Amino acid sequence: MRNSQDFAPPGPDTATAARRRPVRHRAAAALTAAVTFALVLTGCGGGGDAAPKSASGSGSAKSSADADRVEPLAGTPAPELPVTVESADGRKVTIDSADRIVPLTGSLSEIVFTLGLGRQVVARDITATFEQAEELPVVTRAHDVSAESVLSLKPTIVLADTTTGPSEAIDQIRDAGIPLLVVEPAGGLDDVGRRIDTVAEALGVPSAGTELKKRTERRIADVRKSVPDHADGEKPRVAFLYLRGSASVYLLGGAESGAGSLLEAAGAVDAGKESGLDKDFTAITSEALAKAAPDAILLMTKGLASVGGMDGLVKIPGIAETPAGMDRRVVTVDDGVLLNYGPRTDRVLAEIIRQLYAKGGTGR
Repeated sequence: MRNSQDFAPPGPDTATAARRRPVRHRAAAALTAAVTFALVLTGCGGGGDAAPKSASGSGSAKSSADADRVEPLAGTPAPELPVTVESADGRKVTIDSADRIVPLTGSLSEIVFTLGLGRQVVARDITATFEQAEELPVVTRAHDVSAESVLSLKPTIVLADTTTGPSEAIDQIRDAGIPLLVVEPAGGLDDVGRRIDTVAEALGVPSAGTELKKRTERRIADVRKSVPDHADGEKPRVAFLYLRGSASVYLLGGAESGAGSLLEAAGAVDAGKESGLDKDFTAITSEALAKAAPDAILLMTKGLASVGGMDGLVKIPGIAETPAGMDRRVVTVDDGVLLNYGPRTDRVLAEIIRQLYAKGGTGR
């Protein structure tokens, strides 16, 4: 799994779908690697009416990460086209027009809108949940692209990533003569600038891409400076769990989950990775949790709600026996942004740091 926005918002919530592509990426979303989730940073399926708890387990966490809007660059750049670019699947793609853009992941939608080209976007993937995109028609069914829906909107450029599917739909769009660019998903903070550059070049606005990349990387660097010193010299151990209670999906993130880069930037230890889990996700067991021994648990908000909030979380076998479970210590971030690794990642990182080191929290 690489990006968060490829953990899709409410949709069919099955273990099979959860293993198909990232969440979108990655996150999600984002869920883009071996167990790449077809659930977008967006969180598949939801379930549960309980409000997610804050880091102290005492209420809903509200922050800039929860303000579901993107912040476009000032002005609307004028695309300089045509351009020919290299697609991640080895093809050469020539783009003649950016008048009608269809991004097929929420994370790609976020980049396009933040570059200032939101007015040219004519459709969205189900994982694009931010405010500026919410009125656009959705061209995915559950987590799969509907080629017919895409083609009916007469796009001049379609943006996808290597987790977008099914392959038949991608082929159908290409066979119709529509330029379709495949972008490598993000797996961590180091991939943010690359994805922005790739999308900006394809849309003929490389200068806007450079500006957005610099802004995003500068903001992430500034947030990293806010990590407090650890009084005892010990970094908090944080386990990333992917939960979908309605589908009985309970997974512990490992080295390839996509969350490790954020946790390390927040001054924490990825407990799953540190305990020896070298895959993206593994089924939660009491033994695995005991070995990970997390001081806190990182969750997507819909994931926590799907198991009934904090009270339901500690009923999952093994959770209550961990330091995090005993302290009821969780960190929650919206499904649609957690693993997005894009223009809003600074806000995600700031929210993780805020909750993790809250007064009386893990980092005290």
